[in-house]
Amino acid sequence: MLSTRPSSPPAAASISPEALRATARRRGQLKGRQPDDAARAEVRALIGPGPHRRDRLIELLHRLNDAHRGLHEAHLVALAAELRLSMAEVFEVASFYHHFEVIPEGEAPAALTVRVCDGLSCAMAGAQALLDRLPALLGREVRVIPAPCVGRCEQAPVAVVGQAPLLRADAPAVQAACAAGADQHPAAPTDGVFDPAASAPCAITHGPEDVAPATVGYTAYRARGGYALAAAVVNGEEDAEAVLKAMEDSGLRGLGGAGFPAGRKWRIVRDQPAPRLMAVNIDEGEPGTFKDRTYLERDPHRFLEGVLIAAQVVGIEAVYLYLRDEYHGARAVLQQALAELMADPPCPLPAIELRRGAGAYICGEESAMIESIEGKRGEPRLRPPYIAQVGLFGRPTLEHNFETLYWVRDIVQRGPAWFSGFGRHGRKGLRSFSVSGRVREPGVKLAPAGITLRELVDEYCGGMAEGHALYGYLPGGASGGILPASLADVPLDFDTLQPHGSFIGSAAVVVLGQHDRARDAALNAMRFFEHESCGQCTPCRVGTGKAAALMQADVWDARTLDDLATVMVDASICGLGQAAPNPMRSVMQYFSHEVEGAK
Repeated sequence: MLSTRPSSPPAAASISPEALRATARRRGQLKGRQPDDAARAEVRALIGPGPHRRDRLIELLHRLNDAHRGLHEAHLVALAAELRLSMAEVFEVASFYHHFEVIPEGEAPAALTVRVCDGLSCAMAGAQALLDRLPALLGREVRVIPAPCVGRCEQAPVAVVGQAPLLRADAPAVQAACAAGADQHPAAPTDGVFDPAASAPCAITHGPEDVAPATVGYTAYRARGGYALAAAVVNGEEDAEAVLKAMEDSGLRGLGGAGFPAGRKWRIVRDQPAPRLMAVNIDEGEPGTFKDRTYLERDPHRFLEGVLIAAQVVGIEAVYLYLRDEYHGARAVLQQALAELMADPPCPLPAIELRRGAGAYICGEESAMIESIEGKRGEPRLRPPYIAQVGLFGRPTLEHNFETLYWVRDIVQRGPAWFSGFGRHGRKGLRSFSVSGRVREPGVKLAPAGITLRELVDEYCGGMAEGHALYGYLPGGASGGILPASLADVPLDFDTLQPHGSFIGSAAVVVLGQHDRARDAALNAMRFFEHESCGQCTPCRVGTGKAAALMQADVWDARTLDDLATVMVDASICGLGQAAPNPMRSVMQYFSHEVEGAK
């Protein structure tokens, strides 16, 4: 029988003071690989002595990546130690983003990287031939890689040498830039004059523009009445409720793609408990889209004034601006504009931080962007809760696209009827169309909402390019589907294209001519989605790759592709997987002659 009496405790082992101190030292050390002194010194020289916030991990990775042409493993170990994070936490973030190059121990980075855009507009302009020729021409010291849309579709094909984009690039121009070491984006002059609202509707750009157009500087912007409205709202001279009513009456909807009414969003977030935050999406990764870059490069302070007005009306404590990494020139412009604003503020300012993306299309999805701002992998969150209730750092968050905020000043000062007074075919408002492809004058076109594709091309783009007749078009970038020329008279606006299996999204219009094939455009889009899937959910991760493989067949297996599309739409957790089948389905609906066998 087992005894139920408690046993006597064992005699305490004798432990020397030296052993106790050694144990304490071991427990105070990080587990796993330890940083070497040289790597730690190099990391500290770039990021400073700290302490460093966890949410700034991606910003710190950028400093290392820029300085050393990649992320060496030794530096990642040292950075993990500086932030008191596990190596796994740092590595999983560094390996998620395309612009971070993790370099194994003992290997050296390329002396220079050249990225050739293989987005649809650049592919139509000969990007593949450029990709095929450059490696032999530039030699082994230069890494040549394809890159998803870099947001310069009106200037296709585009090659980016380091951080310097080459417009209408050809092999000799790329070779010359590499030989000259021209790998930095040129600075923009600050003597620009730009006021699109005064000329609306109008063509904003006409195609081959300067890589660094002149921007409106702070002094010039203030001299023309800039920030007067923001100061009046902040100082209580302009009624916040009246501003909110003007936004609602204008009918302005989110111009990043979702189209949610801007004024209603302000009211929803304002009703949430404080502190409230704002996150501004300038990731603009949808292939075919370049409108936000166009406005930001030329007129950053009009956008920032919209930010200040929204922040005051909604009661925002801090603002985070998330800018895609491909926009090196726009980043310099925005950094300068923020420095000018903070040096001579027209009114009390909220805290404003500029965050740099790292090459991930998925971060255009609002919750994935918030994850990235928090220094994590850009993976979309499940809903509910919605970010208006539980968003950035767990706080109610007002999320907006750049262009939505860009129009705030003009809508309030000119009156909501000014904005809603534009429109055609029963629609209201203005839309900024990014037009590329087979047109004479590609660029950003500020046109009435509801304009048709045929009207847009003829009135704003100088007609079709020489030798090309309209065959089809993508009305909303890679996500929005492909429509045939027979539907070129459908009004382009929110809610008008859904009956045709399409949507306008960010209004990225890519025009196809009779020498193009819709199936090639759809395959280009699907390969893009496969490359950009975050991998979190199986229907998107596996579905995009499987669809791209099936779409390479001369004759498509329509039944299998349709089944695959249904699963992706129904089971993907975010818009990437849900919208990825749209171009493929459009081909089977409107261009079936391209993918069917002989009958």
